Amino acid sequence: MGLTMDDNGYLYVVEKRKHEVRRYKIDDTQGTVVAGGNGEGNRLDQLSSPYYVFVDRDHSVYVSDYYNHRVMKWEEGATQGIVVAGGHRQGNSLTQLNYPQGVVVDQWGTVYVADYSNHRIMR
Repeated sequence: MGLTMDDNGYLYVVEKRKHEVRRYKIDDTQGTVVAGGNGEGNRLDQLSSPYYVFVDRDHSVYVSDYYNHRVMKWEEGATQGIVVAGGHRQGNSLTQLNYPQGVVVDQWGTVYVADYSNHRIMR
């Protein structure tokens, strides 16, 4: 299960079995769904076993979507995400991922992905 914290002190937690990412405030026990939350699937409003999460300075949420072989970006308040890496089926070409795990975004917006089964870091 992945988790991270933003600059406002919100905690983001990957709920892998619920196929969603939740944001929690201090003393919040329910949290707010910020990515996924519409069951398992491959639509833009769904995730399939999310793995890791990263939050940028604009509070956009990046999620490695493990079984969909993609990385999704959910802008703050969005009801669906956009594919920012992979999403072209499982594979090893430069436009494909194979079970993505870690994800991080630098200050210029470049996305880096740990492409687990391809044994590489993708940019």
